Amino acid sequence: MRLTSSHPLPAPSTSPRTRRRRLRLLAAGISVTALLAAGCSGGAEGSGPSGSSTTLIAYTGQAGDYQLNFNPFSPSEIGSRGKIYETLFFINKTAASDPKPLLGTEYTWNEDGTQLDVTLREGVTWTDGEAFDADDVVFTYQMLLDTSGINSTGFDGTVSKVDATHVTFTWDAPAFTKGPDTLSSIVIVPEHLWRDIDPETDVVEDPVGTGAFTLGDFKGQAFTLTANPDYWGGEPAVSAVRFLALSGNQAGADAIAAGTIDWQTGPIPDMANTSRNFPNYDTGSIAQAQMVLGACANADLGCEGPQTDPAVRQALFHAVDRTQLNRLAFQDTAVEISPTFALTRSQESTISASVEPKVAPSTAQPEEASRVLEAAGWTRGADGIYEKDGERLALTVEVVTGWTDYITAIQAVSEQAKAAGIEVDAAQSSWNEWTDKRLKGNFELVIDSLHQGPAPDPFYVYSYFYDSRMTSPVGETALGNNYSRFADPAVDAALDELARLSPEDTAGRQAQFDVIQAAVVEQMPYVPLMTGSNTSVWNTAKFSGWPVDGDQYAFPAVWSAFDAAEVFKTLTPNSAD
Repeated sequence: MRLTSSHPLPAPSTSPRTRRRRLRLLAAGISVTALLAAGCSGGAEGSGPSGSSTTLIAYTGQAGDYQLNFNPFSPSEIGSRGKIYETLFFINKTAASDPKPLLGTEYTWNEDGTQLDVTLREGVTWTDGEAFDADDVVFTYQMLLDTSGINSTGFDGTVSKVDATHVTFTWDAPAFTKGPDTLSSIVIVPEHLWRDIDPETDVVEDPVGTGAFTLGDFKGQAFTLTANPDYWGGEPAVSAVRFLALSGNQAGADAIAAGTIDWQTGPIPDMANTSRNFPNYDTGSIAQAQMVLGACANADLGCEGPQTDPAVRQALFHAVDRTQLNRLAFQDTAVEISPTFALTRSQESTISASVEPKVAPSTAQPEEASRVLEAAGWTRGADGIYEKDGERLALTVEVVTGWTDYITAIQAVSEQAKAAGIEVDAAQSSWNEWTDKRLKGNFELVIDSLHQGPAPDPFYVYSYFYDSRMTSPVGETALGNNYSRFADPAVDAALDELARLSPEDTAGRQAQFDVIQAAVVEQMPYVPLMTGSNTSVWNTAKFSGWPVDGDQYAFPAVWSAFDAAEVFKTLTPNSAD
């Protein structure tokens, strides 16, 4: 193992503990220098292995160059989760189905939900030739417990080795709801390498995993994952996956038109007629990503700006014309959204009876927006924009350069909000800059999506985005996904109670959902826009086996790491070199 300090990434803070270091895990004697020498040359599209009929060219929406980092616990990780590093199981969140065995083969709960026993797969090796066993699993989960900054799922159990192929997870109270994340959201890393790594700050350049792919070449414009010939599940038929960095959605649409990429999850013109306009391509989608204007909402944790007033966030909710927004920004592919963030098409039974409206209004309600603001002490200024205590109600929304659908959405919301007396402007930045602002709380609003958990249950959205234990003061990276800095003791207590309840206790669970949803709707740290359909465009002439209706074995989004890994392993090239 060798640590180098050349070209360090920007440190998240000035403390010695968070100083980033370049990390090289020299696997099988291959150095990064050799990989780059053998890697892509010239332009990203059509260079390296991109001409191969068994190589899949993917665009995840990355706008701007990739930064080399395959540390799966880092916010700047670029492509190792699921593909290089594996979890114990894969859970398909698009349908009710049994977890798919990966590094784990079987699991059982005890009767009261405090103990989870897992059987591990035998005969698995890391890509450096070392054997995988229970020690690696115990090490990984203990590392999460010891390093809160990487424990994004909030794992709080204990883990112990029974023997080389069995581990046991235990909790002090029933933890049925924690099972899916424990089993399917945490990647396993090799103890023999990672015991010398700081998982929170080190940059991994040569990843060693158990997955179906290994790192091939890397440059800022593109990198390649190549099929692992020794993969325990058999070498994938897709020989390589090449990830491109482009300038944004328009570049992705142009690449589809030119036939130079095989899969992207993003807009193209006239998406409903993709197969007619581009005969080699088709689309697949599912509505799960709940688009929001996420606010840095908690002044007690350092958030600043008008958006820290819940009335402002409520007014924005009422100011949006969602029918117009859908038409202008999303080609009418988005669907309704509940202010509770329970999916209306699969989780509607959990929406509290006391919540009104249960679905966000489809048209703007500027009068209601004005009523809410004026009740909170805001007065309309001479220019039509509200103000309070000398502060003008002007807000900036952070968005990634090149995300044309989101940029268009902000433009639409800006016009709609102006009619309600709210000024909204966009600030564009690179994905890396946008991510840094969002996680550290250095923003007023960001346009983003709340993602679903490993099972069709709103508990996971609440535990990811509303648990006060999964955030940090402004200036520090949020411990989990709660970038709004939301905090409410009643919500935390309800989440704890939900974690203890059996999934079959519908009445008990609903009582806790009622508590959480009341706070979610009243305080609204994430302003609901619409539920996005996450439409993918993929090359059906080159590959078969896409997750389409009738066989939606994974969530069909190229940027959804674990789902994409399953797709890459499942696809079959229609011809071979």
